[in-house]
Amino acid sequence: MIDVKQFLFSLPEKVAPEAVEGLSTLFQFDVTDEGQYTVSLDNGKLEVLEGFTGEPNCKVTASSETLSKLLSRDLNPMMAMMTGKLKISNPGEMLKYAKIFGLM
Repeated sequence: MIDVKQFLFSLPEKVAPEAVEGLSTLFQFDVTDEGQYTVSLDNGKLEVLEGFTGEPNCKVTASSETLSKLLSRDLNPMMAMMTGKLKISNPGEMLKYAKIFGLM
């Protein structure tokens, strides 16, 4: 099982700086049974924080089990959304960054 917190906090090392150069966004991940995290991208600088800060462009809400299954590709994101296991406030923003963050 993929550790969601560990995955999020490893993003700054995993994401290629040239892939996010000039981009800015703010994601909030509400891992219902674990905690809340903010992924901030400000002009190419990626930072992950515990808790929520700022106004998110996209908020993702799911259990750690659901997110872990999504990250390991054991669960289809559309199916998770249709069954209510995954809530994404701005799917367009998520799609824009999902590949960059390694979520797809």
